[in-house]
Amino acid sequence: MLDLRQLRYFVAVAETEHVGRAAERLHISQSPLSRQIAQLEQSLGLTLFERSQQRIRLTRDGQVFLAEARALLRHADRLENLGRRLGRGEEGGLCIGYVADAMHTGVLPGALRAVRGERPDVHIALYNLPPTEQFEGLRQRSLDIALVHEPPAADDPDLLAAPLLEDPLFLALPARHPLAGREEVTPSDLDGRPWIAVGNSQDPAWRDTFIATCAAAGFTPDIRLHAAEPLTALGLVASGLGLALVQKSMTRATTEEVAVRELPWYTTNIQLWAAWHRIDLRPLVTDFRTTVLRTHDAP
Repeated sequence: MLDLRQLRYFVAVAETEHVGRAAERLHISQSPLSRQIAQLEQSLGLTLFERSQQRIRLTRDGQVFLAEARALLRHADRLENLGRRLGRGEEGGLCIGYVADAMHTGVLPGALRAVRGERPDVHIALYNLPPTEQFEGLRQRSLDIALVHEPPAADDPDLLAAPLLEDPLFLALPARHPLAGREEVTPSDLDGRPWIAVGNSQDPAWRDTFIATCAAAGFTPDIRLHAAEPLTALGLVASGLGLALVQKSMTRATTEEVAVRELPWYTTNIQLWAAWHRIDLRPLVTDFRTTVLRTHDAP
């Protein structure tokens, strides 16, 4: 049986790559920390760290184990949070998983405003997680609803899903760009232009996917910069550093330095789905899901 305390110790050492600094973070001395890590390795039959006089580094197996340990600890924290709220008689509150676009599009903020208006005292915990972790959280009941880009498999024995929106991508370009004055922009107009690609940290293949969708639409982007999210991309566009594709729902955040054009021939869009467990255990969760599905057209 895994010891959660040992896992927390392991994560601290892995993140600092130094037993002394990890001990300071954990407010314990180095000797018991080293002993707990050694006991964890012994119980697993696995070498987690490569040790030298200068530093301590994760082995390849240790790197894999670290990712799973973090996921387990996040789940344990959510479960503890749920248990404490149940103990206080708070109906369990709501634990909501989401991807960033659920915020950007206004779907999640709109649903939260509605819930606050109806149940102002309900505790709500938000977790920005990859879809796979959200689905696992639904199965393990540490999440009540998941807002994701793609639904679980149609034959999933535990989960159900419903579409919330399809957010088309618009072209954002500097207001003084030669293309900004055109009513229509064609694929050939965009071919070889400097681009700012909006990356998805939860999808390691996002860059290849972006290039493939552009090629399918008839142009090849010259990617000069990567932006972690759409607002950053809009800021870079406003500075004249390139073109970008951003969701229609994000265009309300543009400034006078940015021009926006619809591309009817570019059919890729950002999808958002709500997913939940087939079996409802609490009326509060059912009510929130109804609210999400009812308010999803607001953006």
